[in-house]
Amino acid sequence: MKRNRTHAHRSTFPALGGLIALLALAPLAVSAKAREVGPHQWEGVERVIVLGDVHGDYDQYMAVLEAAGLVNKRGRWDGGDTHFVQTGDIPDRGPDTRKIMDHLARLQQDAEKKGGRVHTLIGNHDAMNVYGDLRYVTPGEYAAFEGRGSERLREAQWEHHIKTLEARDPEGFAAMDLEAFRKEWEADYPLGWVEHRQAWIPDGEYGAMVLDHPLVVRINDTLFVHGGLSAKYCDLSLEDMTDRAHDEMSNYNYAEPGMIEDPLGPLWYRGLATGNETQLAPMLDAVLERYEAERIVVGHTPTQGVVWPRFDGKVILNDVGLAAHYGAHFAFLELKDGQAIAHYRDGNTVPLPENNAGRLAYLERVVALDPDNAYLQSRLEKVRLAAGEATGAPEAPDLEAMSDEDRAAYEQEQAWLSPDNCR
Repeated sequence: MKRNRTHAHRSTFPALGGLIALLALAPLAVSAKAREVGPHQWEGVERVIVLGDVHGDYDQYMAVLEAAGLVNKRGRWDGGDTHFVQTGDIPDRGPDTRKIMDHLARLQQDAEKKGGRVHTLIGNHDAMNVYGDLRYVTPGEYAAFEGRGSERLREAQWEHHIKTLEARDPEGFAAMDLEAFRKEWEADYPLGWVEHRQAWIPDGEYGAMVLDHPLVVRINDTLFVHGGLSAKYCDLSLEDMTDRAHDEMSNYNYAEPGMIEDPLGPLWYRGLATGNETQLAPMLDAVLERYEAERIVVGHTPTQGVVWPRFDGKVILNDVGLAAHYGAHFAFLELKDGQAIAHYRDGNTVPLPENNAGRLAYLERVVALDPDNAYLQSRLEKVRLAAGEATGAPEAPDLEAMSDEDRAAYEQEQAWLSPDNCR
C-alpha cells in the first residue's frame, strides 16, 4: 500500500518532483563553481582582486579594499565570492603592520562565510620579520606593541644583554661607559621591541600567521607569487615550495638560509620584473608549462604607480608603490571574465594590453590619469624610445675577460635558469 501511494504521488506531480530535485542540486552547483583542486590551487573563480606590497600603510590598504568593493564602511567583507590575493610584504617601512594583519585575519573568516576567499601570500619582508631581520622595522611598529609591561620586559632584556657581554669579554666590559652604551642600546631596542619579537617568532601570534600563509597560489590560469618564479626551483610543486619556505623560516640557518634568501627564489627573484624579456622568455614559458598556467602576477619590484605587463602579458607587475614610503601611488589589478584590468584613482579603469605592442598606448592612458608622476613620465619616454628600436637578447658577456670566480658564478646562474630544469 505504501508503495502504491508513493507511485501515485510521483505520477501525479512529476514537475514538482523534478523541481525539488533541481533545487536540491542547485546549492551544490553554486558551491562547486569555484573549487579548490589542489593545495593552494583554485579553478572556476569568476573575479580576483590583487593587491601588492602594503608595507604598514593601513589607510592605503583600506582604500584599495573599499575601491574594489571588497569591504563595507565597517571594514567587513562585502566582496561576495571574489577571491582577494595580497602578494606579500605587509610589514616594514610603515607603522600599521599589526593593524593590517589583524584585519586580514578577520577578513579571511568573513570572506569564507560568504563564499569568497582571502589569500595572503608570504613576501620577503614577512619572512624577514619571522627569522629576525629587522632592518626595515619602523619605530611605529614597535610602538604598536608597547604596553604596561614594556619597561619591565626591556629592563630584563638589558640585564640579559650586559651579562652576556661581561661573560664574553670581562676586560672589555669593565672598560665600557655603560651609561653611554645604555642610551645607544635603548635606541636600538625601543619599548615594544621585546613584545614585537615575541609576536613574530615562528610560534608567536604573527609568526604563526605567516607560517599559515602560502608562498604561491594558482587561481584559474594565473600564478600569484611575491618576487617571481625562476627555473631553479621547478623541481618543487607549489605545495612543496610553501612547505620548504615554512621549514626554512621555522629553522632559520644564518650560514645557509636557503630558498627564502636566494636571489633566484620566489621571495626575491626580480628577473621577471627587470630582466631581458627576449632572453628569459623560454624560461618563463617552461615555468608556466610546468605549473599549468598562462600568467604570473608578482609584487616586490615597485613600478611607482602603474600595473605593468611584461612578456606579452604573461607577467604582470602589481607592486605599484602603494605605501606612503614609496609615494602612496594608488592602483590595483582585477582579473575577471578572462580580462586583466588595472584600477586607478577616482574609479578610472584601464584594460591591460594583450601584448607588448599595446604597452605604449596603455601607458599613455595611465600617465594622463597621473600627469604629475615623474616616474611614469620617465617610464613613458623609455617605452617610446624602445618602440623605435630593435629589441633582442643582450650580447653574451665576454667569459674570457671574467675572473674564474665570476665566470663560474655566471655559468652556474645560467644553469639554474635553464628551461630544462622545468621539464
